[in-house]
Amino acid sequence: MAGVPQSPLAKSVDTPIGVDALLATARTDLDRLIPTEARAAVARGALLVDTRTETQRAEQGELPDAIVIDRTVLEWRLDPASGVNIPEAHSYDVEIVVVCRQGYSSSLAAASLRQLGLWRATDLIGGVEAWVADGFPVTDGPADVRR
Repeated sequence: MAGVPQSPLAKSVDTPIGVDALLATARTDLDRLIPTEARAAVARGALLVDTRTETQRAEQGELPDAIVIDRTVLEWRLDPASGVNIPEAHSYDVEIVVVCRQGYSSSLAAASLRQLGLWRATDLIGGVEAWVADGFPVTDGPADVRR
């Protein structure tokens, strides 16, 4: 439609870009963090948002200080104007670090949050696997799950 702005991630249905290109495009504006940087962000007040499934969290452990938000409702829970946002998502200026298992879907999620106006959203390079490999703690819960 003429006059309707298109997402930079949007392409014609006739011209598929593939998941690798989608991921690369999503990451162009992200200042992605390594585990030590993510911990420092949390220490200064960033929201650590875990989007892993319940099964993945049971297998890998829970991240201390993380808020668990299902990927299917992530944008609604973090958009301050949605009307169903979590209390911590009170401003578009909130720093958000999205975490998944390996750091792929978290990049797409962080890019989506940035499109909403959450300009400080980013993700954890390597996900929880990198977190654990760097020797950072996980727990057996309970998790701070937000529905």
